[in-house]
Amino acid sequence: MGVPAFFRWLSRKYPSIIVNCIEEKAKECNGVKVPIDTSKPNPNEVEFDNLYLDMNGIIHPCTHPEDKPAPKNEDEMMVAIFEYIDRIFNIVRPRRLLYMAIDGVVTPRAKMNQQRSRRFRASKEGMEAAEEKQKIRQEILAKGGFLPPEEVKERFDSNCITPGTEFMDNLAKCLRYYIADRLNSDPGWKNLTVILSDASAPGEGEHKIMDYIRRQRGLPREKQGKHDQFADTVPVSEQEFIFIRLCVLREYLERELTMASLPFTFDFERSVDDWVFMCFFVGNDFLPHLPSLEIREGAIDRLVNIYKNVVHKTGVRSGFVNLQRVQMIMLAVGEVEDSIFKKRKDDDDNFKRRQKEKRKRLKRDQPSFIPGGQFSPQALGNRSSPQAISNPRQAAFEMRMHQNSVTSPNTSLTPDGSPSLGGGIKRKCEDSDSEPEPEDNIRLWETGWKQRYYKNKFDVDASDDKFRRKVVQSYGCASWNWYYPFHYAPFASDFEGIADMPSDFEKGSKPFKPLEQLMGVFPAASGNFLPPTWRKLMTDPESSIIDFYPEDFAIDLNGKKYAWQGVALLPFVDERRLRAALEEVYPDLTPEESRRNSLGGDVLFVGKHHPLCDFIVEQYKSKSAEAVDIPPELCHGIQGKLTLNDNAGLSCPNPQILSFSISFKDPQFAEDFVFKATVLPGAKKPAPVLKPGDWEKTNNDGRPWRPQLGFNRDRKPVHLDQSAFRTLGHSMPRERGMPGMYPNAVPLGAYGSPYARPLMGSQQQIPKLLPSKCPLLAAPLGCCTHLSSSASPAGLCWNTVWKEECGEWEGRTTSERCVAALQVCLANLRAIGWAFPPSFLLPQLLFPPGRACCAAVGWSSRESSQVELPPGGSFTTSGCVPATFSRASVGHCRYVLWHFTGLCSSSSSAETPSCPGR
Repeated sequence: MGVPAFFRWLSRKYPSIIVNCIEEKAKECNGVKVPIDTSKPNPNEVEFDNLYLDMNGIIHPCTHPEDKPAPKNEDEMMVAIFEYIDRIFNIVRPRRLLYMAIDGVVTPRAKMNQQRSRRFRASKEGMEAAEEKQKIRQEILAKGGFLPPEEVKERFDSNCITPGTEFMDNLAKCLRYYIADRLNSDPGWKNLTVILSDASAPGEGEHKIMDYIRRQRGLPREKQGKHDQFADTVPVSEQEFIFIRLCVLREYLERELTMASLPFTFDFERSVDDWVFMCFFVGNDFLPHLPSLEIREGAIDRLVNIYKNVVHKTGVRSGFVNLQRVQMIMLAVGEVEDSIFKKRKDDDDNFKRRQKEKRKRLKRDQPSFIPGGQFSPQALGNRSSPQAISNPRQAAFEMRMHQNSVTSPNTSLTPDGSPSLGGGIKRKCEDSDSEPEPEDNIRLWETGWKQRYYKNKFDVDASDDKFRRKVVQSYGCASWNWYYPFHYAPFASDFEGIADMPSDFEKGSKPFKPLEQLMGVFPAASGNFLPPTWRKLMTDPESSIIDFYPEDFAIDLNGKKYAWQGVALLPFVDERRLRAALEEVYPDLTPEESRRNSLGGDVLFVGKHHPLCDFIVEQYKSKSAEAVDIPPELCHGIQGKLTLNDNAGLSCPNPQILSFSISFKDPQFAEDFVFKATVLPGAKKPAPVLKPGDWEKTNNDGRPWRPQLGFNRDRKPVHLDQSAFRTLGHSMPRERGMPGMYPNAVPLGAYGSPYARPLMGSQQQIPKLLPSKCPLLAAPLGCCTHLSSSASPAGLCWNTVWKEECGEWEGRTTSERCVAALQVCLANLRAIGWAFPPSFLLPQLLFPPGRACCAAVGWSSRESSQVELPPGGSFTTSGCVPATFSRASVGHCRYVLWHFTGLCSSSSSAETPSCPGR
């Protein structure tokens, strides 16, 4: 789970870390989608070795999307997940490793409490929505209304996306088949190593990914990576993805954190550790953030400034938390807490004032009466005829009464359009501009805020120093079993004296099993995902743990506006009582349920072409149950242990799939081993990206910033000139506006009319070429003599080609004439040696007069007098000409195409202009 508002702050504070992804789109041929060849170079101009996927960020939007209809069944959900992975793989194109991690049994218990709150809240909101829907239906039926029969549709419960459920078990099976299929069918997966860490492996997805990276970095590597760019792929919408370049973020942080005149040697790596640690205080999945630290209010910037002010006293320390130094920073924040709360109140009041003024302005500017029928407003460029008036007298009466109501503000109209007799209408309460605000009993902006906070939230007096010390001491992660036993956080000013608090971590603790976790996080409404006897513990009034599953609970908005921002006041689960109650129902588990309740591990997959494949096959032939080390030279330097499993040759419908899987375990280290956050020896530092003025512009300019396109900052963006806009205008649907015009096209006055040709340099306006009777049979011949004589000794007859290809001219529309003209020209080019698909010219590829028609079809002027044909002599959109086609001939061909595609209905002039030598 991400920290709310953190990415927005990060992207605005350090804008150059973001680049837009260049994504190659799949093409279709005869209605069949052609797969993308991911073995080709990455279109982003950078290659990646490894791709790590936190799968829960894919599973949730694919199973219950917010911007499109939800999948109908579980099969459609799996297909959506596969397509999502394919899309990300196509963007990144890893060459060595694909690591897919699904959230397993969460660690520590504090995360379970956060999941419990989220799932209880989701269940409550679903039940309230269903009750509200039923209430509205009953009200409509009671008033004599008619409603269609309510569709009986099973609602997808997103709570099933939790380790231990049957859904997650099926997902793991489907992902195994998906990996096996891609390893054998996709050339981009040919030499790839794939590791799947499903929901049976303990730990959250992002934690498992980081643990894998730490352990691989902790051992000497025999093979170094050749790709040095590091990036994370973040979806920003359904259409686009962006890259976050971590190497550029390091450049930003180095500029911001570097300090001079320190009494010790400055170490940037240690300062990065401190920066990451301070970010934990503004939000994480295990602790409620401090009341005075909000990312939207610049909390991280405030912490960094305080850190830079006190670092000369504290120094830096590698890999360990010094509570005395933490206390100095927290107390520095506590000194300004009062001003923070007051500024928050002022900003909130100013925002409400601006919103109220905006609503009044919109209401004032909005027309109070909009006539209908023939007098109704019409959008500019709308060619549809207005609706006729059914009752002109009534329309005129309404308009006249509206005029009277404007003159007499006390006169108003009834819903049927007649004037009301009561004079005016008293404004209803719900029409007021002011919105109801949740009651705030704390009032942090007023004196005495700390006393009110502790009295309302903890039911203790603020002068109880012992209790406040207990709250602060609990504000930290100690073991798998640890959790913060309060719903609210302390203040920064309460962190006084934490330097003397014990900071030992409890060792030897273990996580919950999957079904035990379900009992700890699920509400009773989601009990159908549990075995029957376990489910009964949630609903039976005689159950010893029935108090863990309240049907209703309070949500404290805690100064927020929306319910999802509030705090769910749920009872904390007592681990001892829960385990004691489950001991009685454990014997009722079936073998399948017992398997789902066990903890698993990672699985490594390779295809038949992978260097490690033969090694795995030999292990299965030996039938040895002992774990063996991975030969790093066969697996891109990956190290770890391999153990045989039951899914060597995957059982799937396709017998041609030949891929192998084997259990994988990360390298093991001593329990007290410290994974130092340092740059590995021999690592190649990427070239600097930030320019000298980037930091100043980012912090002082304030102008809107646009993401960089691709990883190459020197890439020249595509420029659309006037002819390109006209090309788009003629290919857009005619219903969008003026005929043949693109919304962003240049004004019509530039060329006098939408059908006038632009003047090229010093060229004079050329007369119309199409005569009244049969323009193509007369006018083009003079233009094409050079083309025919230079490129084809036999000399082509345009008359013959026209009659064979296009037939008669009479009775054709302007668009049909354009198509016919281009067919004639392209037929000539086929005859002189050009090779391109016969169906290349389509009606939707009509081009307007000007250079755009030639550029879009693929012709362009050449600097050299002779050019060579590409291998195979095939036509490409980038432009190619036969080896005997000179530069002058290309110019004549462009000239012919230009005039053949002129949108001219008829002309009495049959003058044939001379051919320019362009």
